[in-house]
Amino acid sequence: MKKEVPVEQLQFGMYIFELDRPWTDTPFKFQGFVLEDDEQLKTLKKYCRKVYIDQDKAPQPPDRFAPKTIPPGTKLKPDSVLASITRTVTYEEKVSVDVELPAARAAQRRTEVVLRDVFDTIRVGKVIDAPRVREAVTSMTDSVVRNPDAMMLLSKLKEKSDLTLDRALGVSIYMIAFGRYLQLPRDQLDLLGMLGLLQDVGKVRLPAGLLEKKDQLTEEERKICHSHVEQSVAILKESHGLPADLPALAALHHERYDGSGYPAGLRGPEIGLFGSIAGLVDCFDALTRPRPYAEALSPSNALSKIYDLRDTQFDGSLVQQMIQCIGIYPVGATVEMNTGEVGIVIAQNLVRRLQPRVMLVLDRKGNPIRPQKILDLVKEPKAGPDLPYRIKRTLEKGSVAIDAAEFFL
Repeated sequence: MKKEVPVEQLQFGMYIFELDRPWTDTPFKFQGFVLEDDEQLKTLKKYCRKVYIDQDKAPQPPDRFAPKTIPPGTKLKPDSVLASITRTVTYEEKVSVDVELPAARAAQRRTEVVLRDVFDTIRVGKVIDAPRVREAVTSMTDSVVRNPDAMMLLSKLKEKSDLTLDRALGVSIYMIAFGRYLQLPRDQLDLLGMLGLLQDVGKVRLPAGLLEKKDQLTEEERKICHSHVEQSVAILKESHGLPADLPALAALHHERYDGSGYPAGLRGPEIGLFGSIAGLVDCFDALTRPRPYAEALSPSNALSKIYDLRDTQFDGSLVQQMIQCIGIYPVGATVEMNTGEVGIVIAQNLVRRLQPRVMLVLDRKGNPIRPQKILDLVKEPKAGPDLPYRIKRTLEKGSVAIDAAEFFL
């Protein structure tokens, strides 16, 4: 249950999920936190007259995913990779998702062409055309900086061609968007995008069909699959014109917080910020795409699975911030409304994460809605006199007979 509370009536232990002003107008670096100390309360009293709390106690996604913010002057755990962030930039959404979609679509298609050429180049033993890769990543970063929802929406819909190519594009886009959310400088966004795009290029050199095998891999086959990391590092070292630290960073996305990853068995802060982001985003993207051995999870269920791995496989603080970045109802997710209608989340709401923009595509009987209806849930649209629209739940991919790509690609 959500409740409006004057700041003078706040009590420690309350979960603050929304302010009476944009988060970017306050010193709070991240959105959503449990009120725990006098410094947080003092800051709230200085900048706000009222806030909105979440009273629900049941372990449902909005409550389970509620991370703590990092208030001014608070020290992070020494082993959190977030503590390594020393420079930040405030990004503003410059255009709406509707306006940005054409540019995002063009950037995605351009990058797809470049990436196909990269794969073909590697197959014949030649080096990567670094300037073209840089240009492609820059165009995607430009789009994400203007409005991250457009690229993230297209990323979750583009899942029908080459698995390795789609994964590379998706990981790259989400790493850029996550870096933007963490307010990393622009040059670091470009590096994250390039890392996401190229960290798995070594898979091109694996035996044909191994990555598409449905049966359990043998120990030897598993070792061969793991070797794609070393292959990627070698390919990037051979390619002139790429960032000098890219090969070393590409070796990190399968390392895990508890040391259970590969190839070096690194732990915690040894993986670094970029390596930790890469591993986390790579895992989320894999879980939300169809795989030879498993069905795709809905974004919300994928986030729930990752949340359960916090402080074991992944840096807990980073997990919490990624969940805040992607949202409880991620862009591209298929959702069922309280009316029985089905829609697609097309844009986040920066202030109210539980109230995104939704495009209704099926009526309660499963028939297509034409033209589609756009709902901005923050404006509390009503389906009837006393029935405001609400999201009931997210739906697993393939559970309803719609192809979301036809509306945007």
